[in-house]
Amino acid sequence: MTYPEPRYFGDKGETSATYRPNGQEHELVYPSGNTADYLATGASTGGLFGLYRWNMGPGPTGPGPHFHRTLTESFYVLLGTVKIFNGDEWIDCTPGDWVHVPIGGVHGFRNESGEPASMLIHFAPGAPREGYFEGITEMASMSDEEKTDFYLRHDNHWV
Repeated sequence: MTYPEPRYFGDKGETSATYRPNGQEHELVYPSGNTADYLATGASTGGLFGLYRWNMGPGPTGPGPHFHRTLTESFYVLLGTVKIFNGDEWIDCTPGDWVHVPIGGVHGFRNESGEPASMLIHFAPGAPREGYFEGITEMASMSDEEKTDFYLRHDNHWV
């Protein structure tokens, strides 16, 4: 394995860091009380990755087993207990636990603890997952055909 080809050709570097202070308003607040924070989107990283903080309330929530054909997904638990499906079983993950799912890997996550939970979700490359996160709030009003189209458009394949 080698380093990728250079993408920056300047001599002195740039002032280009992004800062998001803790406590900034959430980008999404779901009716369930769950929230999503867009820490780094594919657009802001030049398509390299996306990083999101997913905050779950105490009620049961989260997607069932699925896979992606175009991106990897990783989870790093910050707070509480999150059940993460590794393709074989649901694992209770607690703060500091990390799970990486390669392209095509079956996975899912749930908060069934009865307590709040929070985790970082990392996607690589940086697909526009914001459209997925924002669109799932409209699922109840979609026809079966619209749901199928939505999932395919966002590379979600349920098993």
